[in-house]
Amino acid sequence: MSTVTVPPVTPSHRDDATQIFRAFKGIGCDAGTIVDILAHRDATQRSLLVQEYESTYGHELRKRLSSELNGHLKKAVLLWLHEPGERDAFILKKALKGTVKDQRAVTEIICSRTPSQIGQLKRSYFTNVGRNLEDDIEEELSGDHKKLLLAFLMTSRYEGPEFDEVVVEQDAKALQKASKKFGLSAKTFIQVFSERSRAHLCAVSDTYNSMSKKTLEKAIRDETHRHFEYALKTIIRCAESPPRFYAKALRKAMKGLGTDDTSLTRIVVTRAEIDMYYIKAEYRKKYGKTLNDAVHSDTSGHYRAFLLALLGPNN
Repeated sequence: MSTVTVPPVTPSHRDDATQIFRAFKGIGCDAGTIVDILAHRDATQRSLLVQEYESTYGHELRKRLSSELNGHLKKAVLLWLHEPGERDAFILKKALKGTVKDQRAVTEIICSRTPSQIGQLKRSYFTNVGRNLEDDIEEELSGDHKKLLLAFLMTSRYEGPEFDEVVVEQDAKALQKASKKFGLSAKTFIQVFSERSRAHLCAVSDTYNSMSKKTLEKAIRDETHRHFEYALKTIIRCAESPPRFYAKALRKAMKGLGTDDTSLTRIVVTRAEIDMYYIKAEYRKKYGKTLNDAVHSDTSGHYRAFLLALLGPNN
């Protein structure tokens, strides 16, 4: 459920385009106007606004915003302007091909998406980047992490709630046996985690936990490391509850000294029109404070105002 609040009577696309153009006039940019308009328009409205602006003023809105804004606000606004279907592809391209690889972002985007979303992501990546996503994963990543992501991208998975209890028990026993080996048998984990539905994996986790002295997630934490560990955890956590997974990821982005603004921006922008309402509820339940309050404490200026606008009411 989206947390983006749109005015009951939305101004016309022409009025929005005019106001944004005027915000660029004079010395400096009226960032407040940019935030007030763009953060309160849904995906369809943003797309029409961009078309109106560019047909009226003859230059790309994205390029103008890039030259007028700066810092975290610029990154957040430019990411928000992407069509939702192409946004994940843009994030992956930058994370894989940028100056510094962001393997955590790659893992989060791929391993948190449903099979139908992954199908759309792969098509969008090819359309916008001109290469198959699998080829870039093969080229840029390595080890068991790469094997898991490729298997997850290339394998069809059922999206319904039903599962076979016999197969669930077989998988749980196979994972238990694999986790007893020195260093864990990655092949078994990759096969189960890439081939089984979310409902099936939840049942496997419950069965594993009932027959083992430690939970499946603890076995992953003890026997794997770094990006492969995070990929396995992301898959199982999103199988259980995507909002809970993202609440924890947001907490991590804002916990301790300094804020991981790249992760904070990515999560807020990509989930605002999907399930941010439920993420906020999980955050408050788990950490005893609202997500809005946490973001307010860890950000500043127009960047803070933009993220808070996307998060909606402080509840």
